[in-house]
Amino acid sequence: MTAAHATDYTWFEQRYPVLGEAHCLTHVQGIPADELLRRFDALPGREVSGLDAVIEAWETFDDGEDEDAAALLGEDDDQLLVAVTELDGWALAVEPYGYLGSLHDLVPGLSDGTRLVSHYRNVNAADSFHWWEHGSCRLHFEPLFADQRHGSDAAASGIPELLTACGFDLGGERYDLHTEAAFALAERLTDVRLDPERLEAATFRLGYAPRP
Repeated sequence: MTAAHATDYTWFEQRYPVLGEAHCLTHVQGIPADELLRRFDALPGREVSGLDAVIEAWETFDDGEDEDAAALLGEDDDQLLVAVTELDGWALAVEPYGYLGSLHDLVPGLSDGTRLVSHYRNVNAADSFHWWEHGSCRLHFEPLFADQRHGSDAAASGIPELLTACGFDLGGERYDLHTEAAFALAERLTDVRLDPERLEAATFRLGYAPRP
């Protein structure tokens, strides 16, 4: 397990302001990126290089100007863009302004037979963190209220210390860096460290998943 802390991820919102406003990142261990798209029930699209290109593709798609997506989807325009890549033995899905990897209806299937770690934030600062294994929830909480937890490990010995080490405030006295702390906790649970260089070097497959 790494020693990641919230302060290691203050770059994320600065480097990717669109994602800083709203995102869902989902790690699933030991499966290919295309399998993760299949678990999202997403139609696979083209490949792009780097997270900047993913954001650009999302903006084009959101504006209804993505000709490749239009040709693929036809009249079925009620879709969400999911971009997947592979890092350190994990498939990673990035959803700009998305939320699929945080939905209780989808997470059990996404985590079937393996481990899933996901975290989500929207423009209203509503957020969630999930740690599931083999379709069962080990830990779920809102990063803004990390003292209120659910799952089989919610009250386990060592969890409060782990969350505090990541930068969460369990005393309800500080309400900053909780999003960055979610990144740090995801790194500690996956051993996948994210940084701009890795994210811009990665090849992402775009996918179009049905909106629930």
